[in-house]
Amino acid sequence: MYSIIILKNNRIVTKFMSEINFMSSARQGDIIEIGLDVVKFGKTSITMRCEVRNVMTKAVIITVDAITMVNLDSFGQPAIHGKLSAEEY
Repeated sequence: MYSIIILKNNRIVTKFMSEINFMSSARQGDIIEIGLDVVKFGKTSITMRCEVRNVMTKAVIITVDAITMVNLDSFGQPAIHGKLSAEEY
């Protein structure tokens, strides 16, 4: 969803996801938040990192170092998105 907002296109696919690192546990009833940061913009892609945290304790639960999403055109082919930074959205 974050990549759809940044690239202003609902035709986005996941190309790659690095390993999921489980740093600590969460329990039923915990309130968690998911943070995404842009690491890199390619011509047709956006690479982000993800961190899942416990809202109350701020403990990091999960990290994912790289999630690469590709922008597609109406024919399902990679399309140049023209973005250079997340601030442009």
